[in-house]
Amino acid sequence: MTPAVRVPEELSARVPAEQRGPGLGRDGVRLLVSRGTEVSHHAFGELPGLLRAGDLLVVNTSPTLAAAVDGSVGHTRVVVHFSTRGDDARWAVEVREPDGRGTTRARACVDKGTVVRLPGGGRLVAEEPLSPHGDRLWWARVSGAEVTALLREHGRPIRYAYTERDQPLSAYQTVFALPVPDGTGSAEMPSAARPFTARLVTELVSRGVQFAPVTLHTGVASAESHEPPYPERFSVPGESARLINAARAAGRRVVAVGTTAVRAVESAAGADGVVRARAGWTDLVVTPARGVRVVDGLLTGLHEPEASHLLMLEAVAGRAAIDRGYEAAVRGRYLWHEFGDVHLLLR
Repeated sequence: MTPAVRVPEELSARVPAEQRGPGLGRDGVRLLVSRGTEVSHHAFGELPGLLRAGDLLVVNTSPTLAAAVDGSVGHTRVVVHFSTRGDDARWAVEVREPDGRGTTRARACVDKGTVVRLPGGGRLVAEEPLSPHGDRLWWARVSGAEVTALLREHGRPIRYAYTERDQPLSAYQTVFALPVPDGTGSAEMPSAARPFTARLVTELVSRGVQFAPVTLHTGVASAESHEPPYPERFSVPGESARLINAARAAGRRVVAVGTTAVRAVESAAGADGVVRARAGWTDLVVTPARGVRVVDGLLTGLHEPEASHLLMLEAVAGRAAIDRGYEAAVRGRYLWHEFGDVHLLLR
């Protein structure tokens, strides 16, 4: 599904909102609201007035990792993006080339047995492609270094070419992020929650909006091919399942903050729509054909027209709503990507 719009390059958000002008905070972004095919334009700070007492926001608590590490293959410089840790202690990684602008481009010459030398004497060996349908991501084993310690000492946040400069890891953490005991997290920020501030969360709670935390550690997206998401680790705690089921039973709205929150909570929902505590791996891809069983709304960033995430948006709100919303976003000069503006879709 591709909205019939072209997103001009100048609508890419190149720096975080708080760096775009004096006095701006993280919540200094715009909010496009779609109710069916009706759209309205707001500041993000107006969100508390757009929600109702009793609405339940499902939020992802996964912290963002400093997942990009410099390395070398022979005499060739590379950048390793650490994506997902497997149950067997291997990591799914993407090996890319520096592009000379502080970011990277795709590298196509990784084979089984490729060795990447890492800082501090670490050594990464590619063992097998993550998917039989492509070789962008590889399962790899690291020796001579513990990966989470390597990321803390030598890593930096993954940065894409549309951004202006490197940012500290703190710029990629959301207000909901919680440390994970094993040091894992998301390779890319669960960015829909980025505009939330402690003050805004306090105001929402004071107005009767509830929060249900879930966790989904998001892996490295494809900047070039927009392939569907691959399996990711998630957890829906029992208390969050109870809150979601109670909201649905009372006819209150369940609004997911981000596509990662949708994937987590829908992975824990049975065919009867009841959410149960679950933890493990999910390979669920939410499409219009599959539909959604739990969420009534979605707060998300603006995705490129080729992005597979748009199938999920269509499952939540319908094709006509997505087409209309994206036309309005382009006409209104909304900003795209992880530092950009946000879109609230309500059924």
